[in-house]
Amino acid sequence: MRIAEIFFSVQGEGALVGTPSVFVRTSGCNLRCVWCDTPYASWRPEGPDQALPAILSDVLRYGCRHVVVTGGEPMIAPEIVPLTQELARARLHITIETAGTVYAPVVCHLMSISPKLANSTPSGHWAAKHERRRIQPEILKRLMAACDYQLKFVVASPEDLPEIRLLLEQIGARDPARVILMPEGTEAAVLRERSLWLVETCKQEGFRYSPRLHIDLYGNRRGV
Repeated sequence: MRIAEIFFSVQGEGALVGTPSVFVRTSGCNLRCVWCDTPYASWRPEGPDQALPAILSDVLRYGCRHVVVTGGEPMIAPEIVPLTQELARARLHITIETAGTVYAPVVCHLMSISPKLANSTPSGHWAAKHERRRIQPEILKRLMAACDYQLKFVVASPEDLPEIRLLLEQIGARDPARVILMPEGTEAAVLRERSLWLVETCKQEGFRYSPRLHIDLYGNRRGV
């Protein structure tokens, strides 16, 4: 299983923000978001192939209860199901961070689904493929039915909000408390500017707001 990095930090996004967690970042993605902040797991995937026992050993050495399997896109990793089964046998709380374009029968306690909005579509030869793949309503509904979930949207401007509302209606996501809006960006000034109006949107809609805590604490760098 190709792994870009394994590290110990705090969850920076979503409902479990601030929770100490071990992150297992798989390498490889079926999308190419223009603002991707982990190109080493997507646009230019890197990292060694690791056997499941080695991955589990790396995770367990931190003595942390929460593990986050992320990417890239972890749901396309060839051994994602047995990996989650081994993590569950170790009695860890498993969050999977996915764009929601692929289903696999994983063991998961929180499915953190981040459907990619039109603001993610790149230019060039990847544009059509990304646009065709980025929203898969039936897969989203299947993931939502499989386990506890949150829907986390990366928002760049108020123009993204109609697309979010339309998708929520399309997939039958009727609980606004499960919908999390997070500002797009990796610079403190950009995140603050977007957060100010995004919080007001959450207040009006009943959605939840998420910061990018790891960016606030450490800046935009790897292993945090």
